[in-house]
Amino acid sequence: MRADRLVSLVLLLRQHGRLSATALARELEVSARTVLRDIEALSAAGVPVYAERGRNGGFALLPGFQTELTGLNHDEALALLVAGSRRRAQAFGLGPALASGMRKVVDALPEDHRTTAAGAVQRLLIDPETDLLARKVAAEEVPDAVVREVRRAVFAGRKLRIHYQATDRDPDWRTIDPIGLVTVGTQSYLLATRAGADRTYRLSRVLAAEALDEPAQRSEQVDLDQAWQERSSRFRSGGDTVTVLARVDPARRDSLVDTALSVGSEQADGDGWLRLDVTFQDRRHAEWALWQVSPRAEVLAPEWLRGALRDRAAEIMDSYVAEPQRRVPPRS
Repeated sequence: MRADRLVSLVLLLRQHGRLSATALARELEVSARTVLRDIEALSAAGVPVYAERGRNGGFALLPGFQTELTGLNHDEALALLVAGSRRRAQAFGLGPALASGMRKVVDALPEDHRTTAAGAVQRLLIDPETDLLARKVAAEEVPDAVVREVRRAVFAGRKLRIHYQATDRDPDWRTIDPIGLVTVGTQSYLLATRAGADRTYRLSRVLAAEALDEPAQRSEQVDLDQAWQERSSRFRSGGDTVTVLARVDPARRDSLVDTALSVGSEQADGDGWLRLDVTFQDRRHAEWALWQVSPRAEVLAPEWLRGALRDRAAEIMDSYVAEPQRRVPPRS
């Protein structure tokens, strides 16, 4: 780990010219004190790194210093393969490896290409943390130790023991045969089998994980995309799903459909609105989704959902009928 960090430190100085200990610590995700120790180690190994004092000072390499540090390690190469965006690499615990690997890729470019590439990167933004309405995209938090163990079992083909928190149940330990990892938006899933039956686990609900020595019972080859599609189909047809018949303003059609599991029949109504059969994950999901597009949508069935939305609307209306409650500041 330290050898990779020292390589990254040299590459950062080569690509940026001069950086403070604070900036290096932020890039390498370590403390400033660790950076200072690494600088001393590089100097002792003959790397011509020097310090510049003053307000705009920092650490730099002697001009003309060249490296041959272009070899990617396993995690760095893997991170580049899943680097459709930094968030996707981050979801599998490969964020630091992606940053390190990209530094090596940039360093391996000829000087003129390196300058062009650096300028081009500033013109591209993939998967920002907020959308146009400034709503923050909430990424799931998964401990690094959990991701490492899960990833190790998946790649090595070993059985995996996980401490899993299922919905509305106490956490329990399970031994499974991992198949692969899937990320969808901000959520990551572990596809596996347990006692021969297909299972899908939310990675954020894995509280602890341990890769075992015993080989996993699984096929040598897997079509992960097909496996995901099959499990998605089974999930949508499960017993907890709710199908809603609704009328919706065409201008809000996509807003509703984008939150649904699936859309069945769709036809134009007499007043220009659309009539849809839309399936949601459960009752709470259905109520939330239809409330988001109200009043530009009307539930026709089931009746319990019409009642739930009516009660919610009435409760909000009642809170605005009376005079507002004004808080009186306490006497000093």
